[in-house]
Amino acid sequence: MLELKTRKTQKTMEPVTGLSILDHALKNDVEWGFSCTRGTCARCRCYIAEGRDLLSLPSDEEESRLEPEEIEQGYRLACQCIVKQSGAISVTHKPYF
Repeated sequence: MLELKTRKTQKTMEPVTGLSILDHALKNDVEWGFSCTRGTCARCRCYIAEGRDLLSLPSDEEESRLEPEEIEQGYRLACQCIVKQSGAISVTHKPYF
């Protein structure tokens, strides 16, 4: 299961491989802040609490926008973070602002 959390919402859904975390949020009516979908604005920044190994590796855009320490701690950009395998995934929206 994929669990998405924001300040206002918490929803659980079946993860779909090939879709980004942001795609899942939009398809399931989870209010998830974003502006660009290209990995430049970082409004979709999130924390992966569980299931990091089920997701794509950080993209070049993420590595350019996020600090190395953030990526090590489990922060990603929801627009760049693709579900590669089904399983337990827990994601919390953690924008900078």
